Amino acid sequence: MSLRAPARTFFLLSLQPVKASINIRGHLHDLSAPQVMGILNVTPDSFYAPSRVAGEEVVRARIRQIRDEGASMIDVGACSTRPGSQPVSEGEEMERLSCSLPLVRREWPEAVVSVDTFRPSVAAAVLERGWADIVNDVSGGCDEMTEVLCRFRAPYVLTQPDFRRMGEALERLHECGVADVILDPGFGFSGGVESDFRLFATLPALVSELCCPVLVGVSRKSMITKTLGITSEEALPGTVCLNTVALLKGASILRVHDVREAVQCVTLCSKLA
Repeated sequence: MSLRAPARTFFLLSLQPVKASINIRGHLHDLSAPQVMGILNVTPDSFYAPSRVAGEEVVRARIRQIRDEGASMIDVGACSTRPGSQPVSEGEEMERLSCSLPLVRREWPEAVVSVDTFRPSVAAAVLERGWADIVNDVSGGCDEMTEVLCRFRAPYVLTQPDFRRMGEALERLHECGVADVILDPGFGFSGGVESDFRLFATLPALVSELCCPVLVGVSRKSMITKTLGITSEEALPGTVCLNTVALLKGASILRVHDVREAVQCVTLCSKLA
């Protein structure tokens, strides 16, 4: 089962259309209808404990769950990037990805696969092997990562909570030849809960002024748990609420732990378009 929502183009504020597709290995992937990206964490220390998976059969089961609940994309992370965490070594990250990414390709060949890494060498290795299509980098990018993206012509998720710096980074990427950029405002990396909510309010301007697809990743994060005084395990209703608002503000991709509920949000919001 895959997500199929009516196509639409957002026109917000400046009336500039958002780029409606990205090039995945020579084929255009349609983003005119919002997509759901399921999270696969092959780490022992993700902030949301139920999302941590280890062992081949458990990884297979999680891949199938993300696919069967209606996602079109999967984001695989092998090195926790939550604030305050200590990154594992490059070798350990590659070992985890070497065990999990080939499973994604075998279990779900048609999936758009994103690798969540800030290391250019890791990104290059998985792109060269054909294990991933997109690089999701929370660091905001560096010259070495840009070189990797250009070499493999890979789409890039640019994470940057500062609007001005995001615009500058986007311009630099385009000048270097990176054509397909997805913007991630970086919820959870902006400096606190209040900063996250101020950032959330800028989504329409981000979509309209920079005219790139926007990825929103608020799933079970602290802007929900700290505001409501709950745990991440209790944060599904809050996640659904913010995902719905994000779609109405122009988000093209929802990065989530709970795929089925996110797909339902997309389906219902498509009826309001």
